[in-house]
Amino acid sequence: MEADPLSATFSALADPTRRAILARLAVGEATVTELATPFEMSLPGISKHLKVLQRAGLIEQGRKAQWRPCRLQPGPLRDVADWVSQYRRHWEESFERLDAYLRDLQDTPAQGRGR
Repeated sequence: MEADPLSATFSALADPTRRAILARLAVGEATVTELATPFEMSLPGISKHLKVLQRAGLIEQGRKAQWRPCRLQPGPLRDVADWVSQYRRHWEESFERLDAYLRDLQDTPAQGRGR
């Protein structure tokens, strides 16, 4: 059974190597060899990570002569951002309640505290 696109994206993002590859591709396209350089990993190992990123739709590989440069595809990341933004209001309300509580603590005399 194939995972839904959002699950595939989160699964791909779960690995730090794949996140580092995406960070590099955010700067611009790169070849597999260029992507492999900072990692102590074989080219087949990097290729496996790239396949996961491709299946999730996060990258695509082009063709320039004998080179197959990879480039970032932002669509799935936008979908993650949209999903996360649904919860932003909840987080903001929670932080506002925490701020109010901390202000109340600061404004309340220290009756009986610290004895």
